[in-house]
Amino acid sequence: MSASANNYLDMAIRLIVAGIIGLLMIPGQAAAQATLRLDDLIDEALKNSPEVLMFQSRTVAARHRIPQAESLADPMFMFGYQNEGFDDITYSEMADSQFMFSFSQMLPYPGKRALKGEMAKQEAESLNAATTTARLSAIRVITELFYDLFFTYKNLDIISDRAELFARLEDAASARYASGMGSLQEVVMAQTEKYMLLEQETMQRQKIASLEAMLHNAIGRPGSEPLGVPVEPLFSEIAYTSDEALSLAAVNSPLIAARERMIAAAEAKVAMAEKEYYPDFTVTAGIDKRGSDFEDMWSITTSINIPIYYKTKQREAVFEAKAQLTEARQDFAAVKLMIAATLKDNYAMAESSKKLMDLYRGGLIPKTYQDFELALSGYINGKSEALTVINRLKTLIDLELAYWEKFTDRGKAIARIEAAIGSEARAAARPLSQEDSQ
Repeated sequence: MSASANNYLDMAIRLIVAGIIGLLMIPGQAAAQATLRLDDLIDEALKNSPEVLMFQSRTVAARHRIPQAESLADPMFMFGYQNEGFDDITYSEMADSQFMFSFSQMLPYPGKRALKGEMAKQEAESLNAATTTARLSAIRVITELFYDLFFTYKNLDIISDRAELFARLEDAASARYASGMGSLQEVVMAQTEKYMLLEQETMQRQKIASLEAMLHNAIGRPGSEPLGVPVEPLFSEIAYTSDEALSLAAVNSPLIAARERMIAAAEAKVAMAEKEYYPDFTVTAGIDKRGSDFEDMWSITTSINIPIYYKTKQREAVFEAKAQLTEARQDFAAVKLMIAATLKDNYAMAESSKKLMDLYRGGLIPKTYQDFELALSGYINGKSEALTVINRLKTLIDLELAYWEKFTDRGKAIARIEAAIGSEARAAARPLSQEDSQ
């Protein structure tokens, strides 16, 4: 036996052992698992995702801050006693001995309460938009993970199907070897390639476990039980052009809406800072209760704060608020650019993936399969080499994997487009058809 044949035999033995160990570690096969639908995962995530629930709670809390901001400051009640002299209690004996009661209320300068309420309202609306963003992000992440999981299971299907073709090659090589037309090296080469597929199957099952763990985390579900075999997502066309998507994003994107609310809140803060140049008022009404025949007294006073330190306080606050407004506007511009770039990038990915899918399915895959059959027939008849058949089959596997990889890339790109324009549309799903599985 040649050194090359020995190398192939050693590799085959190692792959067989590794494959058997890997299969023993797998708790169940895909065929025994239930089907997994994307819509079910999304519904569960929107109900249980800790991130979505966190933003919902933040929004509720922010809305409760609106009436607080619009309310007056708590009034003050004062109670006291004034005595004349230190030697004895002189109440009802001296005219200046009295019980004192007063009530005071601070009244902000007109317009300040409304501006504080406007700031709180815009912040609450910004958080509400952030909640929508969290929902869209959850849908996008789950959709991408679902497509990755589907692609991994599709890899297993392709490996299983093509292992049968390698078995045909192995049978042909064994028959040629038995008849004296071929060498043992050709048999070992065919067996080695078949068992290398077993190694790939083990790796794909490990990837399934990893993706399922990430999906468990994304939907907020404790545990690590298998999720099932993903139902194939429906291939659908993008319903709008890139320019139409940009227009939709300007209206519907929660990222843009959140930044618009932040700008409105920053504008209200600037107006509020400028209002702080004007003083607030505190009105106090009091009653002095005197005993005996002394007549009771009453009083009413008004006090105002004097912003004499406006150069280091109020004016600096205005500068700060204006700088924050500029920051909010720049952030808004950056988000618009980011959304435009995201849409352009994913539109290009979706379109190129579709073209490549058409190329693979309509031309390369059937022609390569035909080449394989011709090469296998030629090998059986002694007109071609085993290595030629192996190369044709490996090329066929690579093309089929590339087709489904582009299918996955396109689905994920559409999910990112939907998230960017603020749509909670979901990829429809349908069972695998016989035509799809070929």
